[in-house]
Amino acid sequence: MPISVVVGGQYGSEGKGKVAHHVAREHAAAAVIRVGGPNSGHTSIAAHGEREVLQQLPVGAFLDGVRCLIGPGSYIEPEILLAELDRLGLDEGRLCVDYRAFVITEADRLAEREAGLGERIGSTGSGTGAAAARRIGRAALESLAYGCDRLRPFVGDAVAEARTLAAGGGRVVVEGTQGFGLSLLHSPHYPYVTSRDTSAAAALAEAGLSPLDVDDVTLVLRSFPIRVAGASGPFDAEEIDWETIAREGGLTEPPRELTSVTRRLRRVARFDPGIVRKAIEVNNPSRIVLNHLDHVDARCASGRITDRARDFVERTEAEIGRRIDLLGFGPRPNDLLTLGQDAATPAV
Repeated sequence: MPISVVVGGQYGSEGKGKVAHHVAREHAAAAVIRVGGPNSGHTSIAAHGEREVLQQLPVGAFLDGVRCLIGPGSYIEPEILLAELDRLGLDEGRLCVDYRAFVITEADRLAEREAGLGERIGSTGSGTGAAAARRIGRAALESLAYGCDRLRPFVGDAVAEARTLAAGGGRVVVEGTQGFGLSLLHSPHYPYVTSRDTSAAAALAEAGLSPLDVDDVTLVLRSFPIRVAGASGPFDAEEIDWETIAREGGLTEPPRELTSVTRRLRRVARFDPGIVRKAIEVNNPSRIVLNHLDHVDARCASGRITDRARDFVERTEAEIGRRIDLLGFGPRPNDLLTLGQDAATPAV
């Protein structure tokens, strides 16, 4: 079946939004499914040419005619979802929220604040984890999307819709969230993890699709992995700072990335092949994308694969035991190359 899954291989912010956008456009996708919750943001370039961060909508919202689906395993903050629809001017006919998706409440957010999760493990405090706990506790039916008045115009059966589209030959892209190193089940750094599994299999389950449907799994990496600020767990490689990256990569100023949701300065470290090998073992990807080559060498921002970047890529391939299929050097969905290309011949 024509089903693609895009997942992260480190600690999130690997550039999954950009890559899911690329995959959807590459395959002329019929639909993109967002799973997870608003505790992570995906960034890509909208039609007006500016960066947009989406916490609830899938990146299909940036592509004309692509159906946007939110799966039954998802968690929804209605205020955020409705604000994104308004900001993008998305017609309500483009979106289907599965009736079994779970609604986050103010009580969920309060529960996380009172538990001190932000200080203890670097949680975003979005209420997603508390909502997941409530779901496991068999909360009232009113907690499902079909019991939320504000979501009623968008509620439907996203699973049946995805199945119909795929059975008719339409490509469906499942947009995973966060990264493998944050998986509740597979991370080596429990309890410094998120409230759910982040593997391709889990994303499929949250979307309501079968592993037998999948013909494409894309694992997304970044040259220097990040974690959020504060007590958000260890790295397995040397933690460095943004000034070091700027100095070594020839950047005019430190990138100093902020998290998409909480706007906190990200911690950053050297590339760690260990967590990536584990991600490859669990996800068995059909292709691997390595983003942020422009952090390795600032000259890559123009679409050149320099000798310094090539050495980094070849060393990384040797360390993870897999070929890297696409290289990312900027924020746009078409800022992806194979090792033998330059910006004049972009990957398609």
